[in-house]
Amino acid sequence: MRGEWHTRDVRGLLDALARGEVTPAGLVEHFLERIAEHDPALNCFVTRTADEARTRASRPLAGALAGIPLAHKDIFCTAGVRTTCASRMLSDFVPPYDATVVRRLDEAGAIVLGKTNMDEFAMGSSNETSVFGPVRNPWDLERVPGGSSGGSAAAVAAGLVPAASGTDTGGSVRQPAAFCGLSGLKPTYGRLSRYGMIAFASSLDQAGFLARTAEDLARLLVVTAGADARDATSSPEAVVDYPAALEAPIRGRTIGVVKEFRDAGLDPRVARLVDEALAVLERSGARLVDVSLPRLGLAVPIYYILAPAECSANLARYDGVRYGHRARDVASLEELYARSRGEGFGPEVKRRIMIGTYVLSHGYYDAYYLKAERARALLQKDFLRVLAEVDLLAGPTTPTVAFRIGEKNDDPLTMYLNDIYTNAVNLAGLPALSIPMGFVDGLPAGLQLIGAPFAEAPLLSVAHRYQQATEWHRARPPRFA
Repeated sequence: MRGEWHTRDVRGLLDALARGEVTPAGLVEHFLERIAEHDPALNCFVTRTADEARTRASRPLAGALAGIPLAHKDIFCTAGVRTTCASRMLSDFVPPYDATVVRRLDEAGAIVLGKTNMDEFAMGSSNETSVFGPVRNPWDLERVPGGSSGGSAAAVAAGLVPAASGTDTGGSVRQPAAFCGLSGLKPTYGRLSRYGMIAFASSLDQAGFLARTAEDLARLLVVTAGADARDATSSPEAVVDYPAALEAPIRGRTIGVVKEFRDAGLDPRVARLVDEALAVLERSGARLVDVSLPRLGLAVPIYYILAPAECSANLARYDGVRYGHRARDVASLEELYARSRGEGFGPEVKRRIMIGTYVLSHGYYDAYYLKAERARALLQKDFLRVLAEVDLLAGPTTPTVAFRIGEKNDDPLTMYLNDIYTNAVNLAGLPALSIPMGFVDGLPAGLQLIGAPFAEAPLLSVAHRYQQATEWHRARPPRFA
């Protein structure tokens, strides 16, 4: 079995470790060899931490994930390890502390193999805005893996790590999960601490995970969820034993099928896969009902007012003075600001800063930002009203399967519409996940399930029951099998 550990999910690796079939050091070496062999074609990793991983694997480990290799999206601060956000602005930044998600996984015994590539400052839907170049989809190297957590998604899909962290501001865990044939979870806002997670849009950002199965996601969530004194937005809501809750029966669950997800932009072949996935859930005992979210069409314009506004405020700190990229040979403080930011940020980040600055400016704050906040509140009410009547909502994760690298770079609006089914969830602060549901022309497609606040347990349980009845989550890209 020496050459097949990458075909196991997290649970399978934990079982093998418990039986003594492999050691943590053996797993580390296996996955480091996979990274060395395959990452040049994929560009998943920004930084590899091979020496640190070997040292950690040689020591006694304890915890629910003891000995499991992982990777972190390069937006999570890691003590003593470069954290770049895939931007020139932070290309040499080495944090002195760990993000809470990183620390809690470390306490659970996980072993970090490196930091993964991403869209710059998590701004993008294709992982093409990184200063380190685009990540490639393991199912087709000419296509995007999705973004902004595309490096994490591609690494898991190609078997370079069994699981990885990501962040989801408007779909950045779920969309790459769908494009790469993985399970991806965005928990309720506040379920995971944002401490040490470099901010894009603070009211929308949420840490999440990418793995093979819903069961693996439950194992990752249970050791990382919970209140954090360092993050005032983290919730004191009690943490459920998510792995134990997976076996809850699906019979009797009511799943709302959202009418507005069937818009004109949905590929009919993806729509057919959604129907087939819903039929599986219905045969398993769930009851399907049609529901409507009449304001769902406002989600994209709301998101692209509020997210850039928060981005422009959060990224104002990168001024070339305290930390981050600093321009050389400047003649004035104004030139230092302008050149440092001009050299440090890429085009997509600049675009969103400019939009955000505009909507927050005098004369436009009331016209755009405040109206968007009011519309957001109405959208959230729509979700909560519907979720009071059903247990979960279901629909496609993305309107299409993965598109070609470079295909949408000249049309930002078309690129933004890739998140049309995901960003409303962030605006409402709800938990959601994407799971594999089939293929279109050899490329994976994802089913999205959405829950009420802090309903991760039923969400994961229904996904787990679906995966017990199907085999889509077991498929692997042939080149990396």
